[in-house]
Amino acid sequence: MASEEASLRALENLMTEFFHDCTTNERKREIEELLNNFAQQIGAWRFCLYFLSSTRNDYVMMYSLTVFENLINKMWLGVPSQDKMEIRSCLPKLLLAHHKTLPYFIRNKLCKVIVDIGRQDWPMFYHDFFTNILQLIQSPVTTPLGLIMLKTTSEELACPREDLSVARKEELRKLLLDQVQTVLGLLTGILETVWDKHSVTAATPPPSPTSGESGDLLSNLLQSPSSAKLLNQPIPILDAESEYICSLALECLAHLFSWIPLSASITPSLLTTIFHFARFGCDIRARKMASVNGSSQNCVLGQERGRLGVLAMSCINELMSKNCVPMEFEEYLLRMFQQTFYLLQKITKDNNAHTVKSRLEELDESYIEKFTDFLRLFVSVHLRRIESYSQFPVVEFLTLLFKYTFHQPTHEGYFSCLDIWTLFLDYLTSKIKSRLGDKEAVLNRYEDALVLLLTEVLNRIQFRYNQAQLEELDDETLDDDQTEWQRYLRQSLEVVAKVMELLPTHAFSTLFPVLQDNLEVYLGLQQFIVTSGPGPRLNITAENDCRRLHCSLRDLSSLLQAVGRLAEYFIGDVFAARFSDALTVVERLVKVTLYGSQIKLYNIETAVPSVLKPDLIDVHAQSLAALQAYSHWLAQYCSEAHRQNTQQFVSLISTTMDAVTPLITTKVQDKLLLSACHLLVSLATTVRPVFLISIPAVQKVFNRITDASSQRLVDKAQVLVCRALSNILLLPWPNLPENEQQWPVRSMNHASLISALSRDYRSLKPSAVTPQRKMPLDDTKVIIHQTLSVLEDIVENISGESTKSRQICYQSLQESVQVSLALFPAFIHQSDVTDEMLSFFLTLFRGLRVQMGVPFTEQIIQTFLNMFTREQLAESILHEGSTGCRVVEKFLKILQVVVQEPGQVFKPFLPSIIALCMEQVYPIIAERPSPDVKAELFELLFRTLHHNWRYFFKSTVLASVQRGMAEEQMENQPQFSAIMQAFGQSFLQPDIHLFKQNLFYLETLNTKQKLYHKKIFRSTMLFQFVNVLLQVLVHRSHDLLQEDIGIAVYNMASVDFDGFFTAFLPEFLSSCDGVDANQKNVLGRNFKMDRDLPSFTQSVHRLVNDLRYYRLCNDSLPPGTVKL
Repeated sequence: MASEEASLRALENLMTEFFHDCTTNERKREIEELLNNFAQQIGAWRFCLYFLSSTRNDYVMMYSLTVFENLINKMWLGVPSQDKMEIRSCLPKLLLAHHKTLPYFIRNKLCKVIVDIGRQDWPMFYHDFFTNILQLIQSPVTTPLGLIMLKTTSEELACPREDLSVARKEELRKLLLDQVQTVLGLLTGILETVWDKHSVTAATPPPSPTSGESGDLLSNLLQSPSSAKLLNQPIPILDAESEYICSLALECLAHLFSWIPLSASITPSLLTTIFHFARFGCDIRARKMASVNGSSQNCVLGQERGRLGVLAMSCINELMSKNCVPMEFEEYLLRMFQQTFYLLQKITKDNNAHTVKSRLEELDESYIEKFTDFLRLFVSVHLRRIESYSQFPVVEFLTLLFKYTFHQPTHEGYFSCLDIWTLFLDYLTSKIKSRLGDKEAVLNRYEDALVLLLTEVLNRIQFRYNQAQLEELDDETLDDDQTEWQRYLRQSLEVVAKVMELLPTHAFSTLFPVLQDNLEVYLGLQQFIVTSGPGPRLNITAENDCRRLHCSLRDLSSLLQAVGRLAEYFIGDVFAARFSDALTVVERLVKVTLYGSQIKLYNIETAVPSVLKPDLIDVHAQSLAALQAYSHWLAQYCSEAHRQNTQQFVSLISTTMDAVTPLITTKVQDKLLLSACHLLVSLATTVRPVFLISIPAVQKVFNRITDASSQRLVDKAQVLVCRALSNILLLPWPNLPENEQQWPVRSMNHASLISALSRDYRSLKPSAVTPQRKMPLDDTKVIIHQTLSVLEDIVENISGESTKSRQICYQSLQESVQVSLALFPAFIHQSDVTDEMLSFFLTLFRGLRVQMGVPFTEQIIQTFLNMFTREQLAESILHEGSTGCRVVEKFLKILQVVVQEPGQVFKPFLPSIIALCMEQVYPIIAERPSPDVKAELFELLFRTLHHNWRYFFKSTVLASVQRGMAEEQMENQPQFSAIMQAFGQSFLQPDIHLFKQNLFYLETLNTKQKLYHKKIFRSTMLFQFVNVLLQVLVHRSHDLLQEDIGIAVYNMASVDFDGFFTAFLPEFLSSCDGVDANQKNVLGRNFKMDRDLPSFTQSVHRLVNDLRYYRLCNDSLPPGTVKL
């Protein structure tokens, strides 16, 4: 090696060159290789030590530390003990000498390298590692350095990464726990000293009681006057050094709290001190001073102070997030809550000069976030524990939370607070459900708070009260399928609904009058419609009037959604009690929808078309959607009305149809058209009144849909209307006996409906694909798509209904199904058409296979099996991209339905289905990394085994009685073995979803059919599977599934524990490379012979961890090392 001085110069030049803009990637790779080779040399660390003490080049220092890091973490075992001693002594000296001048990132890296040595050698070879840290903290000059070392130690030793043995991890944790009390004492001391030193109590008299700092609530919350007094002290002004030390101490505490258990070491004085610092976050005065004094340093100081508050709240939240609270710690928790609510009160205090909102706006955003986190943890984790304390004023807490929620400066902050209210309402609901006797008491206690919450949330969604904020919300961009405005409205309405569940009458009487007000405006628009000129127009033109109308319409739309959301609270047991309220709502909704359709507000010209026209369309669509939400209420009314045959119900339904029918046309905007279609579907499917078919408006829709000359609606609407018409004819009427269902007439009508809908489709011939075809191929595809999407939807919606309904449906469809089967072979190379046809057949198999009958079903299956040859499958999977794969997946889904069919009907197909899977599909996809088709194939194999177990394992009652627990007869063994092998292979592939699914399938087969206990599995496969699963754990390729894999290994091993411990484990260890004989013995000895699940899986994870650790150690030994 060259001299140290020359090497340093060369290294500095290389580093400068490496990070220079002009250096090519090729040259960078060369330099990287050179540096890696240098680092691998034995003794390179000596050069690095020299570099560290002699250079000022950041890159060189960073590189040198990386060499040390690599040496300690990967090669330490092979470093001579003399060298280790030298390194342990030199690096801390270097740190002490230069810590003030080093850049912070170099200093932190050097600290981490020293902590890495401690992780390996403390306390045996590096006994003063921790005492050194404590000494650094105690010496004023090096306190910051000691705190950085302490935090790094907590991070690296308490939850070390995987390159340590389990025994060492446990030892380190125990060693650290022994130090916790000392460390917490030191940290408390540091924070208290800084606070006391800078405290201004001597100079400033405490605030007088009249200053409003200590109200009744405060003395209520804080039982001990001393703490109230303490928390009222002015906040000291810290110099930059003290500020820095406190922030380091709080960072240490936050990390320590993340892993140490709640115990007496966390003393009341420590908690009080942390709360003192939490006040920095809500101290606006300091920020004001900083900005008044104007200098940039003061501004930074203001921000730093805010940061102390954030760090203190992080400490508090770490403690709050622990669900397991020992008895002796409960009192501390109560004290913590009291102190935090003092802060909450401080933040939300309403001085005349200062509104709460502007106060919150001035606070650090991170501080507000931490505070909201605290409140969420309080409600979700601790409320049930604290509510029982008589001295804890929950209602006053809710008052503070209310102020805090409705003065949030940001939308995100408001959403987070609404989440907290949702948690609180869920808590109340579950409390009432579990203790029914107390319902009145609970509701009386919280009623005022809930009514206040409801009113304010409703105000917040209305432009009338909250226009400025609502206009900021984005209603264009979709995020998670909803815009910001939709999310805002949905979260608000969830809160409204939860209050409604608890206080139905209050909620209704709060909401309905508000809805009425906005409806008056909407229903009064008729008088402003002018019909002279080209078309009707709305004669409201003044800018101010247009703006007011816009706000009113937006509010009406939101309130209609609110009324729709509450529909579920009028049905079931409370139907009769709340009937009149619900009837009032439904009558209003019917009136509004009819009004909108009659005066065609959706086609009216307005002064501001880009704003008012969408508003009018939206209100109309929302009124239809709200009415649809009451379809279950209408259904219950229908069954009640059936007994009394009331005219009122008939007129409600007829009027609704008069409102819906005019909208089912291509001239209406999609949004409105689809709302009308959905309402029609609900009337036909959920309500099912007997007289629906005879209403003239419904007959008009029938005629429009079956008339070949009328224009087709957009796809989605066409499908919905056809579904509704089909359901009117197919679904049995409620409360009527079979002989009054008029099936013959309905059956004829249904046949003619389907006949009209499939007219063009049934005239297609298999020759439609050939070059001599009469019609262009694209037109043919359109007919197929339009017809099959409608027919498939009709079948899907009838699949769960009575046999009679399905029978009629199949009779009507029979010809179309036969045409589909005849067309299928002709389109086999058009994967988009095949995809739609197979979707249709899959739906038929799921819903109508009994009605199709065995011979025809067999014919379909045989046709498919003949069409999907190996070549065709390969073409679909390999060359046609995602559509081709979808086709094969749908085909496999159809076979899944077939193999699940009970009885003997389809059993003759099993051999050819298994052959198709194992000989044709599996070879094509087995080696492909892409997950396409695999999930469906393995599901089919699983269903084949699960539903046809006796195809492989014949068991007769007599045989089992005669032979006791003798083995069952095995049949079709080669096929069974091939399937199991495919499952085994799938565990060697990287796709984690497939791995999880297949592991679940094996476990299910074991639970239901005792798969692991079968002789063939036990004798030839069991330990192969265990071996594969253990290797997967060792390679950490599927770490997310560690727990599932551990349980599966246990379930397999438990079939034959003796075999596992005496034969498999020794064999597994002897076949492990990268570990020596002694290490293998240790691994074997550490695997406890326990046979319960928790202990066994713990042993498995220990084995895996230590095996990886030993391999890492052995890789780090210098070449040629002799192992004894």
